Amino acid sequence: LAYVTTKEAEGKSEKKRLENVPIVRDFPEIIPEDLPARAPYRLAPPEMKELSEQLKELSDKGFIRPSSSPWGALVLFVKKKDGSFWMCIDYRELNKLAVKNRYPLLRIDDLFDQLQGSSVYSKIDLRSGYHQL
Repeated sequence: LAYVTTKEAEGKSEKKRLENVPIVRDFPEIIPEDLPARAPYRLAPPEMKELSEQLKELSDKGFIRPSSSPWGALVLFVKKKDGSFWMCIDYRELNKLAVKNRYPLLRIDDLFDQLQGSSVYSKIDLRSGYHQL
């Protein structure tokens, strides 16, 4: 949403250009003027190292990219049983501002009924698949 492609007609030729459009400010009735701002959580040196490594890995895979959005969320780490860190994003403040999309969830038995007669099934790796949903 950060960039919008526009076409300009100049005589017979059309040319494309990219504009940096602040989409967040175009919907004042659903997005408040004052966005939540909080200082990041303090991280220990091992957590900072892990953050740097995980951000580089996610960036290299194309799951994330640098952003100048006024929206943001805090990062924290949870230590797993094996001693490694699990990166967590705290979206609570953003979720308070999000416009709720209310619709009933589908029943699981109805979903399974839709699979009857199918011959091809697939599954996803939830660790990496999480970033693709």
